[in-house]
Amino acid sequence: MDIKIIIAMHKPFQIPAGEDYVPLQVGAAGKDSIGNILRDDEGDNISAKNPYYCELTGLYYAWKNMDADAIGLVHYRRYFSLKSKKYRKHHGCFDSVLSHDEAKALLTRADVIVPKKRRYYIESLYSHYAHTLDGAHLDIAKEIVGQYYPEYMSSLVKVYARSWGYMFNMAIMPKKELDEYCTWLFDILGRMEEKIDTTSLDAFSARLYGRVSEILFNVWIDKKQEKGLSIVECPVIDMEPINWPKKIMGFLQAKFFGKKYKASM
Repeated sequence: MDIKIIIAMHKPFQIPAGEDYVPLQVGAAGKDSIGNILRDDEGDNISAKNPYYCELTGLYYAWKNMDADAIGLVHYRRYFSLKSKKYRKHHGCFDSVLSHDEAKALLTRADVIVPKKRRYYIESLYSHYAHTLDGAHLDIAKEIVGQYYPEYMSSLVKVYARSWGYMFNMAIMPKKELDEYCTWLFDILGRMEEKIDTTSLDAFSARLYGRVSEILFNVWIDKKQEKGLSIVECPVIDMEPINWPKKIMGFLQAKFFGKKYKASM
C-alpha cells in the first residue's frame, strides 16, 4: 500500500524518517523556502490563503497534486503514534511516530484513521468555539450546509452538541475518500468566504477557516459513518511540551468570564 502523509510545516524542524512522510512548506507563497522540501504554492494550490486556512492549504495541495493509495495530514509538531509513553521515553518522539506497517494495519481495519477523541467535558464543540472565538462562524457554516448539503444537517446538529471531537485536521484516508471530503469541505469554506469579512481581524482571529474545518470534519465523518464508513482512532503525540496549566486556565476563563482566545496555547 502506497501511503503519503504530508507534514504541514512553516519553519525548519526535525522530521521523522520513512518514505511515507512528506514534509510540505505551507503558506509558502511569496516566502523563501525553509529547506529542500515541497512547497504548497506549486501546482494547483491555495497557498496564499494560508493565513486564513492554516494547514488546510497543505491538505488542498495533497488533494490536487499527490497520488497514493492513502493520503494523510499531520503537523511538524504533532503526529499519530501507537507507541507507549515508556517506548517514547526510551526511543524519543520522532522514532515513535506511526510507521508504514502500523498505518497499513490500521487502514486494513478501517477506512479512515482519525485522532483519538479530544474531550471538552463541560463544553460542547459549539459552545467551546463560541466562548473562545466567534460562534457566528459556525452559524454561517450551518446556514451553508443547510442550503447546499441539507442531508448533512442532522449530523451537524449532533456534532455541534457533542463535548468531544476528532480535532487538528489530522487524518489518513484512501484517495477516494479524500477527494470526496475535500470537494465537500472546500466548497463550504469557499462559500463562507463570501459571507465573512476578514479585513479587520488580527492574524490569530483570521485563521478561522482552519478552525471551523476541524468541526466540519466531524460532521462529514458522522454522516459517512451512517453510510458504512469505518474509522479507527489513533493517539496523537506532541513533539514539544504543552503548557497544560495555561491551556486549562484559558479554557476556564473563556467559559466563565468571556475572555476570548488571543493566541495559540
